[in-house]
Amino acid sequence: MLDVLILLISWALMILGCVFVVSGAVALVRMPDLYTRLHGASLTDTGGTLIIGLALIIQALFVFDNSMAAIKLGLIMFFTLFTSPTASHALAKTALLCGQVPLDADGKPLLDDPEQASLLARSRPADYRHGQDKERIAKQMQALGNRDEGGS
Repeated sequence: MLDVLILLISWALMILGCVFVVSGAVALVRMPDLYTRLHGASLTDTGGTLIIGLALIIQALFVFDNSMAAIKLGLIMFFTLFTSPTASHALAKTALLCGQVPLDADGKPLLDDPEQASLLARSRPADYRHGQDKERIAKQMQALGNRDEGGS
């Protein structure tokens, strides 16, 4: 009886994970622009992978009695949990840097031109030079020190 329950739970998780993955595929086809497609696909791929991995861990431990396979599956899930969102973020930022303008729900661009998208993605201004952050932080710290001395 316990074996049947374990199989039912693991197969239910596998089917749920497959539903997640298929919904990600639908998102790739149905969404209007790169950013919404990327969002839908990355969330469902990560969720589907984690749910299917959990089902496989349950089967590895209770059906096949293989703890080494369960450990390997756990590591795969751990690395997927961190690498998939990071890759999606890098892809979205690169698209912004290249001037890919996001669209609203009506399909109209949210920004006026591709240059605004590129500027939005930059973490530093285009005229940034090496060491400039250190100088800015030093000026801010000096201003804080002067304000503390004057206010005491």
